[in-house]
Amino acid sequence: MQKRALITGITGQDGSYLAELLLDKGYEVYGLRRRTSTPNYENVSHIKDQIKWISGDLTDLASLIEAVKASDPDEVYNLAAQSFVAASWPQPLLTGQITALSVTNMLEAVRIIKPTARFYQASSSEMYGKVVETPQKETTPFYPRSPYGVAKVYGHWITVNYRESFQMFACSGILFNHESPRRGQEFVTRKVTDAVARIKLGLQKELRMGNLDSLRDWGFAGDYVKAMWLMLQQDEPEDYVISTGEMHTVKELLEVAFSYVGLNYEDYVVIDQEFVRPAEVDLLLGDCTKAKEKLGWELKVGFHQLIQMMVDEDLKRVRAEDSYNQLMLAH
Repeated sequence: MQKRALITGITGQDGSYLAELLLDKGYEVYGLRRRTSTPNYENVSHIKDQIKWISGDLTDLASLIEAVKASDPDEVYNLAAQSFVAASWPQPLLTGQITALSVTNMLEAVRIIKPTARFYQASSSEMYGKVVETPQKETTPFYPRSPYGVAKVYGHWITVNYRESFQMFACSGILFNHESPRRGQEFVTRKVTDAVARIKLGLQKELRMGNLDSLRDWGFAGDYVKAMWLMLQQDEPEDYVISTGEMHTVKELLEVAFSYVGLNYEDYVVIDQEFVRPAEVDLLLGDCTKAKEKLGWELKVGFHQLIQMMVDEDLKRVRAEDSYNQLMLAH
């Protein structure tokens, strides 16, 4: 029989890649969407008609119960969150409601309506924060350094609690930074590649940045969603770190992106204290040995290839936008 999957956060970066993957595997895919006056389907525009849409809100348990009833899912992927770390300081309560408590809402809806469904929770490397060991693995203690990280720790442990309390197939993927051309422009990788495209095309003069010495473990989102799916195909629910096992500084990110278009980042980057976090996470480096050995998961896109892919896509998009704007001005 055809499998059915319910995805929250389906219009985001991860949700769009996951929806593609599941549709390719023959799944019937349901996407939870919040009612807004101007919904954004940019990431899923090419598959929008293949997705069955359900209205609901993560803060409203009743609507989630109805969503689980309507989709009758074999698998639930809970990817929706307030996921921009920097925004979690000025909006800590919203972050707590959306990124933490909504996980309980989703788990409750599944427990009440379809307790046999397999549940995936999107955990985050930001839970490690001020790291107590390097590299970080599944057993590394958490020490979050932002309201976002704290909220993700709650979501992670409530998923463990439902697994142990109600014998639900519920697991978390502790995903380290994963990027793509579909990443939101407020995230540092996309902020950089978008600026590189605009500077190269003469549409922007500088790029304002914060801490260039932060070390991150960056991978390709398209690779990481395969790990999510693999976790729900196992005999037993377990939590897994998904990462590349390589660290790069923000400075290296700038070097790769700017040099790819023949520019020197030092000529354009300005350090701005506005972009320095109140509590910094200095380094994140994941040990994904368990995922490779137990899931058979493997990486296909490396760091340089990822950044170059993002620059290429932003160049294409910015050129198209500029051509359209020029055309409008001409008329």
